[in-house]
Amino acid sequence: MDYPNLKSDKVVYDITMNELERQQTTLQMIPSENFTSKAVMEAQGNIMTNKYSEGYPNKRYYQGNKYEDEVELLAIERAKKLFGAEYVNVQTNSGSPANMAVYFALLNPGDKIMGMNLNHGGHLTHGCPVNFSGKMYDWVEYGVEKDTELLDMKKIREIALREKPKMILSGYTAYPRIVDFKAFYDIAKEIGAYSMVDMAHIAGLIAGGAHPSPFPFTDVVTTTTHKTLRGPRSAIILCKEEFGKAIDKAVFPGLQGGPHMHTIAAKAVAFREAMQPEFKEYAAQVIANAKALAKTLMDNGIKLVSDGTDTHLILIDLIKTEAVGKKGLGRKGAVALEDAGIVCNCNTIPFEPSSPFKPSGIRMGTPSLTTMGMKEKEMEQIGVWIAKVLKDMDNDKLKQEIAQQVKTLCSGFKVYD
Repeated sequence: MDYPNLKSDKVVYDITMNELERQQTTLQMIPSENFTSKAVMEAQGNIMTNKYSEGYPNKRYYQGNKYEDEVELLAIERAKKLFGAEYVNVQTNSGSPANMAVYFALLNPGDKIMGMNLNHGGHLTHGCPVNFSGKMYDWVEYGVEKDTELLDMKKIREIALREKPKMILSGYTAYPRIVDFKAFYDIAKEIGAYSMVDMAHIAGLIAGGAHPSPFPFTDVVTTTTHKTLRGPRSAIILCKEEFGKAIDKAVFPGLQGGPHMHTIAAKAVAFREAMQPEFKEYAAQVIANAKALAKTLMDNGIKLVSDGTDTHLILIDLIKTEAVGKKGLGRKGAVALEDAGIVCNCNTIPFEPSSPFKPSGIRMGTPSLTTMGMKEKEMEQIGVWIAKVLKDMDNDKLKQEIAQQVKTLCSGFKVYD
């Protein structure tokens, strides 16, 4: 892959080429990352980046939007078909503003929302005190059980009945197990609350039929369009028809002006790709790879939160990993893995005894590796490498040797020519 026109700015061109080299010679295992197709990338760089399109199709505040209307309506219809949604807004620019738009549309500042504790797998926008969500709304938390590290829907129902939130939020950023969206919906309806799902991490698995869907019963669903969905870095909001106008108004003019039409075009391309039969195969392989990787890690003495995974995501607990056995080493472990050519991220674990900046876990996933074409055999080798590094984080020679082996492995699975 090359960017010939970018050569006019050699500094940026060289940085970009270095990043291409990094992506193609190391293992990209951050579960929120993926490789887009060339078609998605080309769409995101198209001439619609030149156009202002404030408003919505056929109701713009600027002239000259005939083709922007067409591509936005196409993206909407494809998203509806892909997920079985009644109403879709494709203008929101990323996941956090998408969640913000939902809160603004359906709630008032100070209203009570029920969501997952950040250390247990929730997102910043699910009520973290330093985030707008935690500052503007009254959050009541639920989490996983200490013994199983799984959600207990009976206890979650008890909290909801006691606290009576106006909205119940499910869908997480670091929970490796299947989410029972219908159970969350039933609890919300029992107390007269809105049901909301943030499916950002698992949207591609849902689209590919590899994870239960929150449709058609959930009131409103947000998702990013990258991660497992393999689209551009952006987001959409899907909801029941009755909430559509409020959602649209919250996005524009409530939170943003002109939408990024080039990115909306790229979303439309990604939605079409996710409708193809081979995407179902991809989604299934993502999970098969994650399960193979999880088993290899556990067989090699690495403790996983909840002792496995049902999705694309794996969360390592370094405190309960016998060869490590200390809190706060997640960042050191992630850096050691990066030195060995394996790119993950440090992460808090349930009941984290340290801090978010020095957490005790490492989060990893298989979306990017699966897009590269890797399967269970490669996951088994990668799991062995990860275990070796985490058990001997200060061994520079080991890390250098594994980095070279990683580079050799990656040479046979290039995504871009």
